[in-house]
Amino acid sequence: MARTILLAIISLTLIGAVIRMPDAAFQASLQGLTVWWTIVFPGLLPFLVLFEMIVAFGLAHGLGVLMQTPMRKLFKLPGDAALPLVLGWMSGFSAGAEATAELRRREVLSQRDGQRLLALSHMPNPMFMLIVIGAGFMHRPELGIIIAAAVWLSALWTFGLQALFRRRRPVQTAMNPRRGGLVGGTDGDGGSLLRRASAAITSAREEDGRGFGKVLGDAVYSGVQKLMVVGGFIIFSSVVARLAQPLLHFAAPNGALDLALPALLEGHIGAYAAAVWQGPLSSVSVNAALVAAVLAWSGISAILQAGYAISGTGLKLLPFIGTRLLHAVHAALFALLLWKPAQAALAWLPMPLPVFLGGDGGAGKTEAAMLSHGDPINAPLPLAVSDLPGLWPYALSCAAAVAAAFALLSLLMKWMPPTGGSRR
Repeated sequence: MARTILLAIISLTLIGAVIRMPDAAFQASLQGLTVWWTIVFPGLLPFLVLFEMIVAFGLAHGLGVLMQTPMRKLFKLPGDAALPLVLGWMSGFSAGAEATAELRRREVLSQRDGQRLLALSHMPNPMFMLIVIGAGFMHRPELGIIIAAAVWLSALWTFGLQALFRRRRPVQTAMNPRRGGLVGGTDGDGGSLLRRASAAITSAREEDGRGFGKVLGDAVYSGVQKLMVVGGFIIFSSVVARLAQPLLHFAAPNGALDLALPALLEGHIGAYAAAVWQGPLSSVSVNAALVAAVLAWSGISAILQAGYAISGTGLKLLPFIGTRLLHAVHAALFALLLWKPAQAALAWLPMPLPVFLGGDGGAGKTEAAMLSHGDPINAPLPLAVSDLPGLWPYALSCAAAVAAAFALLSLLMKWMPPTGGSRR
């Protein structure tokens, strides 16, 4: 009862704030829409479509057979978990959660394994870190490399720590009636590894039975529908952050809390706020560490997206939030620890990395806007539409590379001799 009343009061307050500040709400919606259209949509759609097609054509099943041993030894996860890891680390929030939820619904993963995979596969888009943040927001491409390395290494470190301190329990295996056996266990006497993978691909393809056109249409429809929900989360978080900004300036007139709310609510907007933050302790290294922490946290918006994806699977959101907090702390520490060694290593590059030069000069203009708080209601979030380099030129080429890799795997499986017949 109290929770319902609290949510009703918050909703009425937000409605009143929108009525009171319609221009600020509209600008925040436009900024959230820009983040979604230029970064999230091109970064996620190709991979969501590819995942649906990979599952439909049986490549996911073949990859699961091939990756059984490495995934078990490295991460204590079944081989099928390799695909959500690849998609999550290559495409960003919340592709890993979508893929993990799909495996959980197909009963390929146990609840324990699904919970661990959900935490490990929830990663920011690498192109966003390397291109948008490094070359676009901060105008120093090497910073994108350092931030990405800090986020990735801290994710593996956090996963290892949790595995080390977790109570040892018997390894759970997931029974999948569609595939008729223990997915998480060892393979039987079905011949060589490639032959077993080929048999898994053929069996899954025959079970699905849809033609290429039907598969592609269903994949595009499903991907766009999911991204519409993601866009709604991002726009809503952007509006909430903007409407709450006057309260932050009232609580801290010097603008010390400008970073807190965007970083808490939305990872992309929070990463920009951290990149251009001008606080008493700000420096290039500190800002890079803050960006790494924000990306590892991912924001309430991305966490709710993951929660929406795993609804009905039995996976819990509270342990996932705890992992995000732990990852954020370690990402900031890794960024600071890697700072000097990475700078020394990058100094050996034969030529400087290219810098993105777009919009109206990007960060410099926005930093000046952040330092002037004459009109907090109409001030930037901080985020300007012109400061957002898009991922469109890179998304299709990156997705094509992944598709080519899986197509090559499919051809290798096709060339293998059938599994029937006697074995010597």
